[in-house]
Amino acid sequence: MTAQPKAKKGTTMVEKQELSVREKKELVAKEEKTIPGRYYIPYADIYETDDALAVVLEMPGVEKKDLSVALENDVLRVDGQIDFSKYKDMEPVYTEYNIGHYARSFTLSNKVDQDKISANLEDGVLTLTLPKAKAAQPRKIAIG
Repeated sequence: MTAQPKAKKGTTMVEKQELSVREKKELVAKEEKTIPGRYYIPYADIYETDDALAVVLEMPGVEKKDLSVALENDVLRVDGQIDFSKYKDMEPVYTEYNIGHYARSFTLSNKVDQDKISANLEDGVLTLTLPKAKAAQPRKIAIG
């Protein structure tokens, strides 16, 4: 029997995960797209801290100029376009995923301060920071 290490108070332990290839999920949109090409749902991880949520999305091949992050009616929508001209003269020898655009949306609660949302794209990884509204942040209560 082996002893499992204990997590420090206030932290969580993440189990080791085996690396594996994941198939891209093609987006089945309710509305028609006017831009040709397939749309895929970018994989996302969401992390929570005391003062914000961080949403990390994989969007390989998307450049800042081809990225749109918009907020309307409590829905945060992310659209990333791929510049297909980069691939026009390439003949794939082996592929694990198809090239396509990305689209994903998130419905936000009133616990997010929508005026302070920020986005950063670096090396095909989009990080959205969604600050919590003051009423949703934990606070200490003074003892009198």
